[in-house]
Amino acid sequence: MISSVIQPLKSFIKKYHLEAFVDVALFMGILLFFHFLYRALISDIYAVQILDNSREWLAYKVFLASEWFLHTFNVKVTTFEEFTIDGRVWKNLIYYPEGNGYVAVNRACSGMKQFYQWIILMLLYPGPWKHKLWFIPMGLGIVHLVNIGRIVGMTFVTINLPQHWDFIHDWIMRPFFYVVMFMLWAWWNDKFRHAKKAKVSGQ
Repeated sequence: MISSVIQPLKSFIKKYHLEAFVDVALFMGILLFFHFLYRALISDIYAVQILDNSREWLAYKVFLASEWFLHTFNVKVTTFEEFTIDGRVWKNLIYYPEGNGYVAVNRACSGMKQFYQWIILMLLYPGPWKHKLWFIPMGLGIVHLVNIGRIVGMTFVTINLPQHWDFIHDWIMRPFFYVVMFMLWAWWNDKFRHAKKAKVSGQ
């Protein structure tokens, strides 16, 4: 029964050269699957505790790396591991005293969700496992570097374009995570998933 449906579908995809669209649909489907999985985990108290601890740890690492970069290049900001503003305690704060602006590297800025997304995407997406063993950690490293760059970039926005902070944060920096993951996935899809097929068809 299932094969009677799958085989005509495969023939249709091949006939109209829809392989690329199927790949993109699979990519988006896996990310959506994770989105709902993540929301389900957030609703579980025990899972929330584990997620919060891991996000807090990673946020601190992102803060330290961003702090190193900003101080190395003599950017005029002050950093605090803990700081109180208007009675609210902030952790991992990058403060710009001249403009009274700041970037707080909290748990939501840790990049942990994107870590999980990348891992699940690569575990579920087809391809040779011998390459996944190094491609997944490499992707995590790139996502982490992108996040550090995002925090540093938002610090420069705080200094130079504070009036556009919300727009740049929500519509440029946040989606950039997914642009990078899409580029990594496209690389994987081209060089590893379809490489064997291309080699066989070229012989």
